[in-house]
Formats: sequence, C-alpha cells, structure tokens
Amino acid sequence: MAYHNQPEIAKLGAAHLFTPDLEKSLWFFHDVIGLEIVARTETKVYLRAAMEREHHSLVLEAGERSRLDHVSWRVRRPEDLDKFYTQLTENGTEVAVQAPDAEDGYGESLRLQMPSGHKLRLYWDVEKPAVAEADRSVLLNQRYKSWNRGIGVRRIDHVNLWSTHEPEPVHQWLTDNLGFKLREYVQTPHGRIGGWMSVTPLVHDIAVMKAGPHETTPARMHHLAFWLDNAADVLRAADILVEAGIKPDQGPGKHGVSQAFFLYVRDPGSGHRVEIFSNGYLIFDPDWEPVEWGVDDIATALAMWGPTDYIPHTDDHVMNTTTEA
Repeated sequence: MAYHNQPEIAKLGAAHLFTPDLEKSLWFFHDVIGLEIVARTETKVYLRAAMEREHHSLVLEAGERSRLDHVSWRVRRPEDLDKFYTQLTENGTEVAVQAPDAEDGYGESLRLQMPSGHKLRLYWDVEKPAVAEADRSVLLNQRYKSWNRGIGVRRIDHVNLWSTHEPEPVHQWLTDNLGFKLREYVQTPHGRIGGWMSVTPLVHDIAVMKAGPHETTPARMHHLAFWLDNAADVLRAADILVEAGIKPDQGPGKHGVSQAFFLYVRDPGSGHRVEIFSNGYLIFDPDWEPVEWGVDDIATALAMWGPTDYIPHTDDHVMNTTTEA
C-alpha cells in the first residue's frame, strides 16, 4: 500500500494588513467586529476571534497606505515545513526561511510569493495564549465569552485575492505546490475569471480572481472573511454596524458559489473590505468535481439574491474596488 507522503496545508492562519489609521482600524476590528486583542506594539496589533486558539488571525500594522502584506497558513505536521521547502524550491519557487518570531508567536516559518505576486507564510509552531479570567467562556471548547463585544465573529474563514494575471495558472500553481483543491470556478469564452479553492471541507479557504486591467498593482486583496454561526447573526451584525455609524458596503445576500449568506463592510481606518460570512455547504467527497459557472451564470454565482451593484458586466469579466497587496 502506498502512503501519502506529500506535505499538506492544514488551515488558513492569519492575514497581515497595513492601515494608515491604526487606531480607527483597531476600533473597527476590536469594538465593532469583535476580535480580541492578544498583543500589541507601537505599530502593530495582534487579534483573534472568540473560538480561535492560535496567537492571532489578524495583524494590523501602521503604514502609509492600505495593503495586504501576506497571508499565513499552518501546515498539517511539523515535518511538512521542511518538505514544503524542498518541494517549492525544486519547483522553482524562491523560499526564505524566517527564524522564530517571539512577537507574533510563530516558530520557524517559510516566506514565499505566489505567481500572482501575493505573499504567503507557512508555519507549524505557534503560541496559543491563555485568556484572562474575565473574558473566558464557561464553555471549555471556546476561548472567549460568546458575544463578548461587537459582532462577535467566531473565526477567520477565507481570503479573496485579485490579480491582473490570469487566474487559471495561479489556481494550478496552488494545486501543484500547496495542495489546494479547486471547488468552484467561473468560466467565460475569454478564460477563467475566478476560482474558489480549499484544503479543508470549506468551499474555499482562498479565492483567486481576475482583476481589472487598469489596476495600479498586479496583486490585490478583495476581502477578508470572518465566520458567524448563522444568517440571523449576519443580520444582527448589520444592526451593530449601523449603530456604530458604519453603513454596510454590500448585502446582506446569498452567494450562488458556496451558497453562503454574506455581508460586506469597509474598515473606516483603511478601506479594507471585510465579509461577514455564514451558512454555505461543506465538501466531504474525496472525488469532488469542480463546479463550473458559465458566462450566463455569473450573476447567480456571485449573488443568488441580494445586491447586484458589484456584479461585473460580461464585457469586463472583473469587479473593482480592491485593496492593494
């Protein structure tokens, strides 16, 4: 019997975002979105959600402009870090080894770049800080109290990346080098304009989409998504946002891809788009065949119902208003 000996990515770990107004972004993600502060320096804040055990799922760092610095992924086994280094370098990807970083709680990690220009970080060792007694849940399987503050998101869900490069070769690179599986995609006569991929039973841990030809940089982030338990929680989130003086960007609505209930909102400190995400379906079939959405299906793929102002015209094949990576 042949045993699977390929290195694997286990899960999405964190996103590292730069913001020109750190205090306003911190207010948004902490007081409104409901992430908990784990650690901070003069220029960075590390945050995580109610059910998360690892050191952080979001880093906010002060910077001159809004941009995504990198996305972190945890590997499945300690030895997978070395295996990924060998596999990636043999495949022609430049990989830098980063020493353990006491500030962000990561052990040794790998730094690399996707063909789209987006930067990734792979890690295994990570601190799992304890929670102060006043914030601790009575549930032994949950770190923080439910609804401890603001919307009270439960966990990070996925990241949606955009590039001026053709997405199909990027999807193939993610499969060949990191083991991501293509779950759903949008195909037009001009080529594939987007794909949703995962290493978990989620429909997507990452999406890579085609950006417009007039973007100022080839690599951008469209949004970062956080999970809530159900659609009612997303509707509650809309109330909380408006009470905080923040109008939702788009939604609520239901995606055709993933069948998820969604709401989009902008961080007023940076303009980064955040998706509040729930429902959807899970994939357990080992022989899952990717679902193709054609050019006539784009509207339904992006919004089965709900807002349609961000749906691209078939002549454009893209959406706009992304934040720089």
